[in-house]
Amino acid sequence: MSNQIFDVIIVGGGPIGLACGVEAQKQGLNYLILEKGALTNSIYNYPINMRFFSTSDRLEMAGIPFMSVENKPTRTEALEYYRRIYFHFKLKVNLYEGVKTLEKKGENFLITTSKGSYQTQKIVLATGFYDLPNLMNVPGEELPKVMHYYKEPWPFIGQKLLVVGGANSAVDAALECWRKGAEVSMVLLGEEVDENVKYWVRPDIMNRIKEGSIKAFTQSKVKEIRDQEVLITTPTGDVTIDNDFVLAMTGYKPNFALLDQLGVELSLDEKRQPCYDQANQESNVPGVYLAGVVCGGLNTREFFIENSIVHAESIMADIVKKLN
Repeated sequence: MSNQIFDVIIVGGGPIGLACGVEAQKQGLNYLILEKGALTNSIYNYPINMRFFSTSDRLEMAGIPFMSVENKPTRTEALEYYRRIYFHFKLKVNLYEGVKTLEKKGENFLITTSKGSYQTQKIVLATGFYDLPNLMNVPGEELPKVMHYYKEPWPFIGQKLLVVGGANSAVDAALECWRKGAEVSMVLLGEEVDENVKYWVRPDIMNRIKEGSIKAFTQSKVKEIRDQEVLITTPTGDVTIDNDFVLAMTGYKPNFALLDQLGVELSLDEKRQPCYDQANQESNVPGVYLAGVVCGGLNTREFFIENSIVHAESIMADIVKKLN
């Protein structure tokens, strides 16, 4: 462990973590960003052909223009934009260095990672929510044919594919795989796909379901997954379908373990929202700040890149004030 004590360490090298790094640099703080994977690892793990719901101008940060061919940027364009941010500001980011433990040590914090340990006066948790999938908790979910992340359609050509979920990720996967030759079925909790599905995509999936190209089991749940079939509970009784692969697009949740280690309190309702001051993003634990999607707890639709970038300025201004 180095004797160096950082002013602030930012956990998470996604867009909001990078925004925090830019602001820390502007404020003259001695900072470090720790990212367990690639730069903007969550975006890297998005489906290869994904297009953002937000327009490129709303994703801009630090005065650097975000140029995209169309109004709504693609995954590749976003990866390129954040690469430019990283090099333009020469941000201090340790990639492929996952945080293992966080603990209070006297007036400072001790962070132990997969590669070493660090001391810091302040911590910013900008860990997003894409790392931990919401499990269905059904028999057979551990089978290798079950996936909680979708990249591209090619493995599913000519295969019987069940897509679980009715939000954007599920709809995108179902349509893309169907167009490449998969036999696609969907399991939806509600009467139809989510009303918040991207407005230019929702009519497409509704029409495919209506014409029968994609079979949808509405108001239904997966009951059991087997080697060559899936048992589905429907309003009219259990149905068994032949199946080769299952894409469980059931959403994701924040890494509550890191919050727990530091004693960050969570609300007792179904949102499990961390306790923090909205004026400066500081949690109930002095010196621990929250930025980005992690602020919403299990309510992952409240915070996005475009409405979380402002967290960086609030946090770093408060840190500067408290360190001086």
